[in-house]
Amino acid sequence: MAPNGESPEQLTLLRETVRRSRTKAPADITSTLPVARVAVDVSLPHLDRPFDYLVPDDLAAAAQPGARVKVRFAGKDLDGFVLERLETSEHDGKLARLRKVVSPEQVLTPEVADLCRAVADRYAGVLADVTRLAVPPRLAKVEAEVLRCNQPTRPVESTSISEWAPYPHAEGFLDAVRRTEAPRAIWTAVPGADWALAFAQAAAVCASTGRGALLLAPDARDLERLAKACTTVLGADGFVTLSADLGPTARYRAFISALRGCTRVVIGTRAAAFAPVTDLGLVALWDDGDDSYAEPRAPYPHAREVLLLRAYRQQCAALLGGFARSAETAALLETGWANELIADRAVTRAAAPAVHIAGESDRDLARDPGARAARLPHQAFEVAREGLKTGPVLVQVPRAGYLPSLVCQTCRTPSRCTTCGGSLRRTGSSGPASCTVCGRPATDHRCPECGDTRMRAAVVGARRTAEELGRAFPGVVVRTSGGDHMLDEIPDEPALIVTTPGAEPIAENGYAAALLLDTWLLLARPDLRAPEEAVRRWFNAAAMVRPAREGGKVIMVGEPSAMPLQAVVRWSPEGYATRELEDRRTARLAPAAKLAELVGSSDAVADMVARVRELVDPTAGLEVLGPVDVDDETVRAVVRTPRGYALARVLKEALAARGAKKLPGPLRVQVDPATFG
Repeated sequence: MAPNGESPEQLTLLRETVRRSRTKAPADITSTLPVARVAVDVSLPHLDRPFDYLVPDDLAAAAQPGARVKVRFAGKDLDGFVLERLETSEHDGKLARLRKVVSPEQVLTPEVADLCRAVADRYAGVLADVTRLAVPPRLAKVEAEVLRCNQPTRPVESTSISEWAPYPHAEGFLDAVRRTEAPRAIWTAVPGADWALAFAQAAAVCASTGRGALLLAPDARDLERLAKACTTVLGADGFVTLSADLGPTARYRAFISALRGCTRVVIGTRAAAFAPVTDLGLVALWDDGDDSYAEPRAPYPHAREVLLLRAYRQQCAALLGGFARSAETAALLETGWANELIADRAVTRAAAPAVHIAGESDRDLARDPGARAARLPHQAFEVAREGLKTGPVLVQVPRAGYLPSLVCQTCRTPSRCTTCGGSLRRTGSSGPASCTVCGRPATDHRCPECGDTRMRAAVVGARRTAEELGRAFPGVVVRTSGGDHMLDEIPDEPALIVTTPGAEPIAENGYAAALLLDTWLLLARPDLRAPEEAVRRWFNAAAMVRPAREGGKVIMVGEPSAMPLQAVVRWSPEGYATRELEDRRTARLAPAAKLAELVGSSDAVADMVARVRELVDPTAGLEVLGPVDVDDETVRAVVRTPRGYALARVLKEALAARGAKKLPGPLRVQVDPATFG
């Protein structure tokens, strides 16, 4: 019995009666589901939860789950989304009313709302920050447009799955999609594969079952290629493109079209990862290692992880493809979460170009003793000259620009301005170097160490390389692609195409040859993921070259014994990814471990580290690296635990505690950052 003589059952009944009396709806509140649970647009971790509001009679019809509303919160009118409608509230106090329904359009579907919550939890973030990524800003004029979504859906233009023929297990994967199952696969494409057409054909298989598909490409150029393939397979009205590059109106129109079910297939960049696809049956992403998939805004989710969460929570098929393979996809295969779609070794070798490293054999060194030291060894010139007889030749240079910096020709001492000490550079093919700080021409420059007046580039950029090749191959067209000047496609004509990594245009019939220069520079980037990123760039470039049986050749200029270069020579992306995963397991790096980067003022980072130490189980194996100085006002620390530990939950609790106490100091928390070094 309770101290006052009442039974526990009576106390429970009494508390329920009191609670109901406190939340009893006034006369003008709707009698049907009078409570709206709202996700308020507040980015404070300690307030990251839904709040209950009463629904007035005049707003009851419009205030449906997913609708945008205005609510009173902390003395201000804030935006929010209705998550659900309830009969009663668990809140014991008095509830405020919804102020306004901004739009009856149910833009935050239950599936996407659930995904947003999962992403926020995965990255120690706040739901409000994720919903800003998922739902674009409202445009009333677009919502008012009449979209013809009640028309019968047209059948797909093509039912062919020809692009999947080289992969023995691809038919089984597509059959499972037809049966509305949820298969998951990591696809390693053969060199020269038309990945966009393969994606479109997989989407067509899914659409034929009446379900939707979501296809992601890393950038606008790849998205345009995917759109062309989808037009061929699905028809011009069979899909919608959703990308931040479209502009506000076009993007919101595409979003509303997908929301209302006007099309079954949505394609896009990372902005489309949360697209409200009706009855989602397939998510697919190309080249998951591309850093453009990493969101630069809090909580910094990666599109690959968003799609994997979506596939799990919505029980749909998942497909991650690429010419290379990331350590993250290798981990998915190792754990059995996904199966492998890969061609037989003989098929892959038949489709691949012949890849060699300059100076890799004693014979090469005998013919050209400087093959390993020269930037453009004789073997590379020979391959380029031979390739120009039948088509374009690709030249990949890690750096853009003309001459990024200058050093002494003799002793390699950095060249500095005698007036202000700034670095010297050249901005054209003629004329003196000038200072990058004050702009003064260095007409009288002399090296302070050896007295030489000559200067050379520390790293030669794409434009300078193009000029050097133009002089070496007189009469040959030399074109550059990179930075603000990107080429999308080139004709099947002899030409030298000098590009930076990722800016390679599509050659009509493939490149006759490729030169991959300065490979050491990609490997020397200050990032622990640099080798994996370099291998991905090289595989993507080499895959654009014709097969060896058609004369296609690739020359890499670098250290022949380097494992990343050898992986491309052997054309073994799967082997390199497995080795990379093992190396990360040894070094306790993602995805073999769970880690987070803390960046902010020294006081804020120190306080956060202390709170994490208090919250983490002493036996969990928490490790703190740093802090180290980033600049005069900012430091960085890294915390990590074994894979499987709920580090994100601990970080969220620590952030919530800091927020509740209103502790000063900027602080950024990034879980499993895409770049780390």
